[in-house]
Amino acid sequence: MEIGVDTFVETTPDVQTGETISHAERLRQVVEEIVLADKVGLDIFGVGEHHRKEFGDSATAVILAAAAAVTQRIRLTSSVTVLSAADPVRLFQQFATLDGISNGRAEIIAGRGSMVDAFPLFGYDLKDYEVLFEEKLELLLKLRDSEKVTWKGGHRPAFTNLGVYPRPVQDPLPIWLGSGGNSESVIRAGGLGLPLVLAIIGGSPLQFAPLVPLYKKAAAHAGHDASKLKIAVHSLGFVAESTSLAVEKYFPPTQASFNYFGKERGWGHYSRANFDAASSLEGALYVGDPKTVANKIIHMYKHLGFSRFFLHLPVGTMPHEDVMKAIELLGTEVAPRVREEVARLDAEERNF
Repeated sequence: MEIGVDTFVETTPDVQTGETISHAERLRQVVEEIVLADKVGLDIFGVGEHHRKEFGDSATAVILAAAAAVTQRIRLTSSVTVLSAADPVRLFQQFATLDGISNGRAEIIAGRGSMVDAFPLFGYDLKDYEVLFEEKLELLLKLRDSEKVTWKGGHRPAFTNLGVYPRPVQDPLPIWLGSGGNSESVIRAGGLGLPLVLAIIGGSPLQFAPLVPLYKKAAAHAGHDASKLKIAVHSLGFVAESTSLAVEKYFPPTQASFNYFGKERGWGHYSRANFDAASSLEGALYVGDPKTVANKIIHMYKHLGFSRFFLHLPVGTMPHEDVMKAIELLGTEVAPRVREEVARLDAEERNF
């Protein structure tokens, strides 16, 4: 079981002070957070991709490369790369470069993203949403699998027998597919034999359970060994010394963020009742003391069988020292509990 963190480098107004942190300061904080995550034994750190003022993560590979130079073990991934609006050649070069700097610790999680800000910025039409993703994923996988590639598609200039460099340390460079629970994307990941990341940010995570056999069935049908494919879960949450303190610190920025972005999407008001329901054992928020958060990860593992868990933090803007403390607790207290119990459960299953 791998445990990690991902972030969107948010720069929304602080709910306590009303002040907005600069992109530059928040970027430096994120590098510090990655360094701490490495120090406390977390396995993976992911950085998202957005192209608007509320986020500082538009150049994901640059942030991860800054952290790669000052970390030793932790794996570094996009979370997610908005592939439909990216140039697969440049994307591959950036992450192959990151793989070299980190000596083989880079990964890509490719997805559509939950916001569409990249499309007008890079000159793409939303009506091509599906075909762009499919075509660019095909090219990205070709670039990963072959040093020289010939390519012709509908949305990028063609090229013939050209090499793309540098080549990554890892062969192959890990590429995961991110999904918000769409069955078609799950089937696509299985059919391509790619590991899958399920973004579970609302409702009950147990509703995602039927997607797991669907994914494995698609993989087996395409001739892949489904037993070797990995599933990751990305969910929101926060860890503090006590559950009451975690709720006290985490609810205000979470409510502010959900209501801020919810206005754009037509969501209803996010209330304390919504938060409390999501923080329950069957909900999608992992908020509490280390034991509470560990027990919830283990509970969901029993139903979903994932091999990697991302805790997304913070939501909204939180004090840097609170985020650092949450990362410390996740690495030193939550992760060991989860790994020990998952190892025990797996041993029982093997011996059954």
